[in-house]
Amino acid sequence: MLEWCLPQDIDLEGVEFKSMASGSHKIQSDFIYFRKGHFFGLACFANMPVESELERGARMKSVGILSPSYTLLYRYMHFLENQVRHQLEMPGHYSHLAAFYEDKKGVLRAGEGKPNSVHPVHWLPSIHRYMYPEMKFFGEQILILWKFALLRKRILIFSPPPVGVVCYRVYCCCCLANVSLPGIGGTIPESKPFFYVNVADIESLEIEVSYVACTTEKIFEEKHDLYDVYVDNQNVKTHHEHLQPLLKLNSADKEKYRRLNEQRQMLLYSQEVGEDCNPCEEDLFVLFFLEQNNRIFQTLLEVSASQDKTLTAEHARGMGLDPQGDRSFLMDLLEAYGIDVMLVIDNPCCP
Repeated sequence: MLEWCLPQDIDLEGVEFKSMASGSHKIQSDFIYFRKGHFFGLACFANMPVESELERGARMKSVGILSPSYTLLYRYMHFLENQVRHQLEMPGHYSHLAAFYEDKKGVLRAGEGKPNSVHPVHWLPSIHRYMYPEMKFFGEQILILWKFALLRKRILIFSPPPVGVVCYRVYCCCCLANVSLPGIGGTIPESKPFFYVNVADIESLEIEVSYVACTTEKIFEEKHDLYDVYVDNQNVKTHHEHLQPLLKLNSADKEKYRRLNEQRQMLLYSQEVGEDCNPCEEDLFVLFFLEQNNRIFQTLLEVSASQDKTLTAEHARGMGLDPQGDRSFLMDLLEAYGIDVMLVIDNPCCP
């Protein structure tokens, strides 16, 4: 149930299901990012044992906030963690929350209805200590997710609670699709993090053409019409036959993964010997994929502006792609972004 909120006239229908992940009764604490309409939310959850038959031995609460942008929510994590403890120990005392709202309401206005459009890189400095383990979690599979993210597929990540770290995995996936070239992405939906979703979100997910989200509810796996790509632990799968070739790592993917690890080792070494002005691991990760994406689209734009508009195997290798192994990925990419070039890479399956 929704216990208290400010302002009182805001539509919060269903927010109680978003701010407490399904299965949270099994854990002591968690945090959760979610989306509510055009707003993004952050809630901190805590579970405290109590000697009360009425409460069945446990008191569980979440305290959360909504904002038009998800990029600044991390700043209030510590406050929310403290407040949820306060609410468990002293239920019904909302003065700190009311004061917080009065202080911040100029920033978090209820009437703003535009979706978040801040470039995700701006969130990075805040989550250094969380994010890299989530990138490493994917291992080589990060290259498969990168392709699906770039194609703006509907990506759903399953994990049992706690769900906070899985919300960072959602964010990592969105970072894979960053492109900084002007004129790219006008025909394709933006890479949107939906963060945590549950069965209450099924109706809204049915109409989405592109998203990255996570859930603790296994029932989603059976609902094939809601997602294109399903990630369970490090297992990435798709039920779409035409996307199956993208699940296979090719030689170019392995080379990219080797380079990413090599750059990371060089960074760690330079940090050990005390060199200043080093980027952090997360910046390195995001820049690695940003440069890769820019290189691909720069080449595609140059070929589309040329006279014969022909994309060759040499072009594919120059973009860091495998001419054969990435053929179907390239074809999907051209179609998704509306780029007018002709692919002349021979398909070895055809005579």
